[in-house]
Amino acid sequence: MASITIRNLDDGVKTRLRVRAASNGRSMEEEARVILREAVDREAEPENLASFIRECFAPFGGVDIEIPPREPMREPPDFR
Repeated sequence: MASITIRNLDDGVKTRLRVRAASNGRSMEEEARVILREAVDREAEPENLASFIRECFAPFGGVDIEIPPREPMREPPDFR
């Protein structure tokens, strides 16, 4: 097994890690291992926001939206 050392960890982060570990009944070291394991085991994020949104809402089905007909462009304003 490999070991790592984390330097310059903010006190607030360490405190939150300690509290999280205690609430999960683990040591801080084990909690850090769990967090790192979950972070690297996640599937790759979608390439763009549209793909991510489509992926999230696809299970709920689609919605048919009536698209209004296009009208001719209006004349631009005259600022003279």
